[in-house]
Amino acid sequence: MRRQSLEFLKELMSVPTPSGFEQPGQKIVKEYLSQYCDDVKGDVHGNVIAVRNPGGRPKVMLAGHVDEIGFMVEYITDEGYIRFAAIGGVDTSLAPGQRVAVHAEKGAVPGVVGKKPVHLADREGKGKKTRLRDLWIDIGAKDKKQAEKHVAVGDPITFDGPFGLLKNNLAASRGFDDKVGSFVVAETMRLIAGKKVKPAVYCVSTVQEEIGGRGARTSAFGIEPDAGIAIDVDHSSDYPGADKAVTGDIALGKGPVLHRGASINPVLGKMLINVAKTKKIPYQISAEPGITRTDTDAILVTRAGVASALVSIPNRYMHTPVEVVSLGDLENAAKLLASFLAELSEKVSFIP
Repeated sequence: MRRQSLEFLKELMSVPTPSGFEQPGQKIVKEYLSQYCDDVKGDVHGNVIAVRNPGGRPKVMLAGHVDEIGFMVEYITDEGYIRFAAIGGVDTSLAPGQRVAVHAEKGAVPGVVGKKPVHLADREGKGKKTRLRDLWIDIGAKDKKQAEKHVAVGDPITFDGPFGLLKNNLAASRGFDDKVGSFVVAETMRLIAGKKVKPAVYCVSTVQEEIGGRGARTSAFGIEPDAGIAIDVDHSSDYPGADKAVTGDIALGKGPVLHRGASINPVLGKMLINVAKTKKIPYQISAEPGITRTDTDAILVTRAGVASALVSIPNRYMHTPVEVVSLGDLENAAKLLASFLAELSEKVSFIP
């Protein structure tokens, strides 16, 4: 991966962006996009919207959501411990024993997630599903008064899962779902910078996908695109015990995932596959018989309807502090989208 692109990815992964608190990540995305776009702005919801060739046709929206799962300070006990709630789909069984960061007004406050030791659990409690109500965060405060000097109710919390490189061009971090989406759409804009393209290209780093696709819904309504492509992550099946009959045969390093199904416009979906074949960009196929549970679903039903598609990055260990993706898949996803935009005719019709 290009050195500057990798640095952009590392910087984006290093900041907290739980749903509703995406501003640190959006600042980084906005600064990066400003180098390659005609105009970059934010909206009242927190989306970052960048445009290239605004007078072109058709109007295409690329959307990658920047928000990640996390937690929120809900209550501080008299003893100075933090009770907390989930932001998005958190696997509560992963929380005990984790290091976390509480992102307070004056900066990040380190903490650990505490739980009654297994030695002291009664027989009925052993083996039961972990509940957040049975956990707490310990920041080392001696009482509530001291804790409140550092954190406040409503502060967001993230796992302390730093970015790191693995073997074979893989990387691990918390929050790849879906900061890699924002990364790919930004890289796509870099790849088409300085090149003549016929469509108007709107790149959106969306917010609040993890709690209902809100940012994609509002930004798509405002942009009113002819076509919209969401960039998200997809479950890989290349790990021990994976059931390919459920997830499909998806592996890291074999290219981005393209989808077929009810949420995918057949014309747009076929165009993406044809571009991948023509440009010899590796890709994989996933079946989507119903909703995709991504920003695609929000874009699809905007106004009178939008021709929508989904490009996904294979992801191991989704919604954990150690999600793993292939840097090569990120590069190929951006190449695919840039090639698609370069070849898109102003006379195209997405009506099947």
